Amino acid sequence: MLEKVKAIALRCEDLEAQLADPAVYGDAEKLRTVTRELKELTPVAEAWRAWCRAKSDRDGAEEMLADPDLREMAKAEFAAAQEELGRLEEQLRLLLLPKDPDDDRGVLLEIRAGTGGEEAALFAADLLRMYTMYVQRRGWSAEVMSRSDTELGGVKECSLMIEGQGAWSRLKFESGVHRVQRVPVTESSGRIQTSAATVAVLREAEEVDVAIDPKDLQIDTYRSSGAGGQHVNKTESAIRITHLPTGLVVECQDERSQYKNKDKAMKVLRSRLYDLERQKQAEATAAERRSQVGSGDRSQRVRTYNFPQGRVTDHRIGLTLYKLDAFMDGDLEELIEALVTADRAERLQSGAGVE
Repeated sequence: MLEKVKAIALRCEDLEAQLADPAVYGDAEKLRTVTRELKELTPVAEAWRAWCRAKSDRDGAEEMLADPDLREMAKAEFAAAQEELGRLEEQLRLLLLPKDPDDDRGVLLEIRAGTGGEEAALFAADLLRMYTMYVQRRGWSAEVMSRSDTELGGVKECSLMIEGQGAWSRLKFESGVHRVQRVPVTESSGRIQTSAATVAVLREAEEVDVAIDPKDLQIDTYRSSGAGGQHVNKTESAIRITHLPTGLVVECQDERSQYKNKDKAMKVLRSRLYDLERQKQAEATAAERRSQVGSGDRSQRVRTYNFPQGRVTDHRIGLTLYKLDAFMDGDLEELIEALVTADRAERLQSGAGVE
């Protein structure tokens, strides 16, 4: 492993030297390539330099152990340097784990009300607000691709396209069934009810990722429903696209323009087809893949939001946070970071990418 790290550090020095070359600055594409690679490798090089310093400190302390007058001080320095070496070696192992090539992709986040009737739809609306606020905290952008509301303000289903650096890397673990325990606004007796909503997170697909034959599409237009005044009664701007080979159906009516609705619907369709293809590839190579949604039954939960106790629990890593109000306001970072760390630890234990 250390030889691999040393080679990366040398490569960083070479890239830094290239950035000092005026000829590189004259080539925009070369400059982007060098800058991007340097950005990816710098954390490894910095950890390697820190490891070398810690090793030097340890070796120096080891030499001082032979001096009776310095032995006690040397023992403390040796122990501290040894501990730092262990920490840095663990950090280097994590840094050498292969990066998910899709980490910087945007995501299509889909939320659907599950078990629990109107309360499940109200919780789905709360999840939509939660993720929207998280997106704002990260400085990303979010666009509603489609949304179906209930009369009480709940959400039957909603698709949200999220763009931003690292969106997939931070949100890919959100897929699954989210369970809520609280007294619903629809409950007059004050009893706590358990309901559920499902979240699916799909990679945003580019046109080059998925080839769609126009002959495979059935495109229907219809009048929008819901808010919109006279517009919804006069124009057929809503779009329904059916992908005939797979049977996938995508609807969009959020925009007043038929063309904008069609463009949104095609983005959603590409992402779903891309995800479908990746599932097939995973099955073909016998790769392990987490289930996206399941049936929507509340027993298949990945996370529980308990309002009476003010806690949120992620059942995959056994982490409970007693800050539900802040969590529902988009403060997800602590839990998401814990999920990312757990995933890295699991891959590290399996030896993925580290020799």
